[in-house]
Amino acid sequence: MKHRDAAPPGARIFETRQRVQWADIDIAGIMYFAAYQRFVERAEMDMFNEIGFPYVEIFDRYDMWLPRVHVEASYHKPARMDDWLLMRTHVERVGSSSVRWTTALSNESSGEAGASMTLTVACMDRKTHRSRPLPPDLRAALVACTRGTP
Repeated sequence: MKHRDAAPPGARIFETRQRVQWADIDIAGIMYFAAYQRFVERAEMDMFNEIGFPYVEIFDRYDMWLPRVHVEASYHKPARMDDWLLMRTHVERVGSSSVRWTTALSNESSGEAGASMTLTVACMDRKTHRSRPLPPDLRAALVACTRGTP
């Protein structure tokens, strides 16, 4: 399966880079498939920091969580220890209580796409564990990352 960058025109792209380490590889010397999720979580945290809503603060500030409700992954080329991966994240859709974004991971030295993951998270009240609307200021910041329309 060949990777195709699916970022819509006008979408804000967030970039993060991270090195593949010993803990990320399997016995074959390639990056273990589950390690990609940790890399994508790093890109996610960096994206939220960049838009002014660091995870270290927002869950307490809004008394909410953003659990994953859907994850899709595609793997294209293996990464090896000491490879630097460039992660490019863009927000695809912002609903009233959910957000979907995609992170594409590519090898910095070869430029080849290695994997891509699409995550959907839902806003959940920390006390009731029920779905609730995204806080308006957070939602507005995420919408601004798409094409600028709600």
